[in-house]
Amino acid sequence: MKQFFSTIFLLLSAALLAPGAFAQAQYVENRSFNEHVNVGAFGELFRVSQNSVNLAGVGARLSVNLRPRLQLEAETSYDFDQIFTEVDTTGATIQRTSFRAVTGLFGPKMETNRGPVRLFLTVKGGAVGFHLGNGPATVGQFTSTVANLRAQDVSGALYPGGGAEAFWGPFGLRFDVGDEMYFNNGVHHNLRATFGPTIRF
Repeated sequence: MKQFFSTIFLLLSAALLAPGAFAQAQYVENRSFNEHVNVGAFGELFRVSQNSVNLAGVGARLSVNLRPRLQLEAETSYDFDQIFTEVDTTGATIQRTSFRAVTGLFGPKMETNRGPVRLFLTVKGGAVGFHLGNGPATVGQFTSTVANLRAQDVSGALYPGGGAEAFWGPFGLRFDVGDEMYFNNGVHHNLRATFGPTIRF
């Protein structure tokens, strides 16, 4: 757990220090960068509180501008398998389980729209699918997982979060953190953080 929060702290520190590096790029304050679409990839840390498992994975996102400070954003992520020990209700059975997650989210993103550093808030809805499997972490495994989501444990999800983007021309870095809630016999709150490159055009 300590290592998990240390990683979050390092990512947050990088996001806060990035503006100093990007400040050297000349940016004309009275001329906003001409952009309509943002495309990005990210690494993800997802803390599933229900069984105390830290998942790590990768994802991609696409944002389309509706107004200078408002975007619609869609994203998906795949968290690789995590082996953890599971004890049944009697305490007698212990087994090792390969646990993975696939998430898809969509919703608005509100941001500041001037300068090389932008802060944002977002609220997205979608679904998260959890499954158990011993297959390798490959593209084929991912597509098989997505194809079989209906037969697996899929729950509705809501993600309120926020973060920062730092740009150097069309290229940037983005960090965000929030609470990915899923609804399955009640609401389950889960820490989620992502960090990765983004391109605007």
